[in-house]
Amino acid sequence: MSYKRLIPCIFIAGGKAVTWFHDKTILSNDVLALAKYYGDHGADELLVFDLSENDTDHDEAIDLMRKINRVIRIPMIAGGNIRRLEDVKKILYSGAKRAMINFSKPEAIELIKEASDRFGAEKVAVSLNDFDGLYKNQKMIEGRTSELIFMHRLDLESVENLTQIPCVIVTDTMEKSELFKILKSPGVRGLSGKYVSQPELDCDAFKVECEEEGIQMASFESMMDFSQFKLNDQGLIPCITQNYKTQEVLMLGYMNQEAFETTIKTGLMTYYSRSRQSLWTKGETSGHYQYVKSITVDCDNDTLLAKVDQIGPACHTGNPTCFFTPILGSDMDEKNPLRVFESVYETIVDRRDHPKDGSYTNYLFEKGIDKILKKLGEESTEVVIAAKNPNPEEVKYEISDYLYHCMVLMVERGVTWEDIVQELADR
Repeated sequence: MSYKRLIPCIFIAGGKAVTWFHDKTILSNDVLALAKYYGDHGADELLVFDLSENDTDHDEAIDLMRKINRVIRIPMIAGGNIRRLEDVKKILYSGAKRAMINFSKPEAIELIKEASDRFGAEKVAVSLNDFDGLYKNQKMIEGRTSELIFMHRLDLESVENLTQIPCVIVTDTMEKSELFKILKSPGVRGLSGKYVSQPELDCDAFKVECEEEGIQMASFESMMDFSQFKLNDQGLIPCITQNYKTQEVLMLGYMNQEAFETTIKTGLMTYYSRSRQSLWTKGETSGHYQYVKSITVDCDNDTLLAKVDQIGPACHTGNPTCFFTPILGSDMDEKNPLRVFESVYETIVDRRDHPKDGSYTNYLFEKGIDKILKKLGEESTEVVIAAKNPNPEEVKYEISDYLYHCMVLMVERGVTWEDIVQELADR
């Protein structure tokens, strides 16, 4: 059974959240607060639509998307007012998981092709207002996108028979029976629209109702039962918590069964306090939450390792980690950028060795060294252009793009980051 997601949508117009395309009634004056509320109350993803009518408002909307991405801990799919490849690029650089291209626009077909070639099919979502567009362009769409977003409810059975691409339904219906029917459809991966976008809706509570209807909602699911762990004499299992980005060890806590199951259900690290003899969710008083990325168990089943997205410092002293007092020896900087570079490099190597359909990285390797060099030259020019603009954010994104293409070249030519670091050290 596939897991279903609740995906609120935010329509941005004039820097505010409005209710819908045509009825632009203000839903919230504070878009960031609304986005954060959704993320903190059980939403699994967020759809963001830019309803701007000119380039100035469009750039402001994209800047707002960038700010939204910084306050939420759930994926964001964004679109609206996309007319050229540069718009797709800006939306992806804002932090969006996918850029959403409106298929009803005249330029959509060519833009979808360009965007999937440039960024990979996994970075492209297509929004459709009717079934006809999918029917006439099925082959092109299936090879160029990883998600379909229907802007109202369609004949879901016909969609399922035509394509295997996961669908999100954006609907204005408020009838729960209709919402349950949509979620029960095998081809639907997510529900969005008027009901799940209510500012006062608690998605966690609605998920319980969905579960009661036999709908399996998206959540963390443990592959092991708590009874399979080896506990200490207090009935607890220690849990080492690590920053998933930097691999920095943040703290050591303990879990009983209730703490473990609460962590699984909410996605927030929850521990058992031995001193207070009660549960505590990390960040519930300080706001320094730990959002779960993964949990693994060691070979003896007696210690857990949690990798998390840490908000603020992990330690109550204000230090980033509880392990800040040196006792013996020395250690490298836990936030060494080389670790990030090596991770991206390894992903590029994996793409080369295990090709993936729609991957932009594979597209570069398939075209060969001349294409890689051509793109590297283009990206270096974009760095220069960005440096002449007043917004420093553009420089950051263009340099990141340039470094990515450098790493593709490195992999193509068999040069590693260790080689580069050694060369710099020798100099």
